[in-house]
Amino acid sequence: MGRLLRRGDFLAAAKGKRASTGLLTLQCVRGPAPSARLGLTVTKKAGGAVERNRMRRRLRQAVRQIAPVSARPGHDYVIVARHQVLNAKYEHLLADLEAAFRRVHAAMPGPDKL
Repeated sequence: MGRLLRRGDFLAAAKGKRASTGLLTLQCVRGPAPSARLGLTVTKKAGGAVERNRMRRRLRQAVRQIAPVSARPGHDYVIVARHQVLNAKYEHLLADLEAAFRRVHAAMPGPDKL
């Protein structure tokens, strides 16, 4: 899975479909790359640098487990984390991420829809 690094890619994903859960918001758009790409966003409202980095580490690990099964090739994803990611049980984080992937794909038009 690739990474989103450019601001334009993040803005494009923000205009796509989104699915929100209690812990995060997943934004999705069809991308130019043949493989799936992912970006993480943790705003300063979520806490200090130490807390934001812990949130990113938890999200990256959850994505490593969920994305190989749930992410689709040719799509760009952005995960916008909420502060609750920091204290949530890891199983709850995995369940929310998986549910967000399912809901965002259900909202996508076209032949990729399951």
